[in-house]
Amino acid sequence: MNAGRTPIRTVRSLSLSSQLLLLQLTLVVGTVVLGAVASYWLVSAQIDEQYKQRALAIAHSVAATPDIVEAMTEPDPSKSIQPIAEGIRRSVGASFVVVANKDGIRYSHPNPDNIGKRVSTDPNAALAGDEFVGWETGTLGRSLRAKVPIFDDTHQVIGIVSVGFLEQDVFAKLGQAMPTVVLSVLFALALGVAGSLWLARRFDRQTFGLAPREIAGLLEQRDAVLHGIREGVLAIDRSGRVTLANDEARRLLGLPATIEGRAIRDFVPDGRVRELLDGVTSGPDQLVLAHDRVLVANLMPVTVRGKAVGTVITLRDRTELESVLRELDTVRGLAQALRAQAHEFSNKLHVVGGLIELGRVDEAIRFIAETSLVHQELVDLVQERIADPALAALLLAKAALASERRVEFRLAADARLPSSVADVRDLITIVGNLVDNAIDAVSGSAKGWVEVSLHSEDHAVTVRVRDSGPGIDERVASEIFREGYTTKSGGTHFGLGLALVRQVAQRRGGSVRVTNDGGAVFTAVLPQAVA
Repeated sequence: MNAGRTPIRTVRSLSLSSQLLLLQLTLVVGTVVLGAVASYWLVSAQIDEQYKQRALAIAHSVAATPDIVEAMTEPDPSKSIQPIAEGIRRSVGASFVVVANKDGIRYSHPNPDNIGKRVSTDPNAALAGDEFVGWETGTLGRSLRAKVPIFDDTHQVIGIVSVGFLEQDVFAKLGQAMPTVVLSVLFALALGVAGSLWLARRFDRQTFGLAPREIAGLLEQRDAVLHGIREGVLAIDRSGRVTLANDEARRLLGLPATIEGRAIRDFVPDGRVRELLDGVTSGPDQLVLAHDRVLVANLMPVTVRGKAVGTVITLRDRTELESVLRELDTVRGLAQALRAQAHEFSNKLHVVGGLIELGRVDEAIRFIAETSLVHQELVDLVQERIADPALAALLLAKAALASERRVEFRLAADARLPSSVADVRDLITIVGNLVDNAIDAVSGSAKGWVEVSLHSEDHAVTVRVRDSGPGIDERVASEIFREGYTTKSGGTHFGLGLALVRQVAQRRGGSVRVTNDGGAVFTAVLPQAVA
């Protein structure tokens, strides 16, 4: 038989609010106890000081009474001094008022039986002409007393006066003050406990009742997730300051490692990214440019307990995908051109065949030369003047695309580029985008043409693309290079081409501009583009 097993229970550690409550209660109780002790000591010291000053004042007053001084010289001073001393004692509420001569023999006492006897405490300080205030134990018990000398007209000590208050009377006065002290202590304790409970409940709501270990675990998991994913994540509060940025977001936007707590607008230049972060641009899957990178950005507002606290932006790098899509578009264009050529060549072969059957060979040869889709002289010219094979292939492909769209493609007379190009990828980006825009601008017009020029001088490469289109309106000449601006219709145009051209040129320390000369003329200059 299997013995019954007690299930193992996981003991959950106290939440942060509970631990904070216990710590605060301990501190509050300890502080209140120390305050109570200090208050008791302070009140006790104040009452002692009050009784000392009171006893001393009464003693000086009795010692300066003329009737007391005159009675000290009588044969039996006690008959005159005892009534005076007792009257003063009862009127001021003292425990005793004792008058004695310089030998310490009492002339007054609350107990008449002690009159004529020597005082029970040391009178030497007062007989020496000094004052004494302190606690002593006499015939009536322990008391706080003051002793002062009695002087005659010649300022000679002829006796002493001792005035005191019994210990129980002093403590009774202290007992009267203690309720106020106790109430103050209890009020402070109640206020401290209530404040601790309120603060603990507030912390419990803010930390969702989690223990410190659970909070640390969640923080470690969050860091592991955020820094492990391939998407950039950027969190911004309502004031525009970054509260969180993972490694991918820093890489894509070029942010420093210490970006948290700083304003994002100080590190992101003007453009679509800035507009997206400022809330000017909205919508899902926004295509933006950031440091030559094509990013897909999504902005989502963050709401906590029904209150907007900021936004979270996710970024996906689409640079390689955009390059592939551009190459795919080029391939599709070439495929369409090849299909059109195949169809057209089929028709023209019929014409050539007919001319040959009719015996008109010369006319057939001339027809073939005139109807060639991409003239051989253009191929030879490109190979002769453009030494880089990648750029030459790009120009021939664009020439084929232009021919298919009934656009004449020209290579300018000053076009000449050596093979010593430092980074041909930048030139491919610029030439490809400018030529595509030029072909789009003149496509569909009669006798439209596009002219391309590439030449190097003074350690720089200049790219110039002209077309026979309508040109660029001067009112939007400064806007066409802005990211997201496009004059083309259709959902496949995002206004990235010319913005990318400008970013590439500016990154290389160059520039790009547009003018009108019978059509649009785009000129891009890339310094140090030649090795």
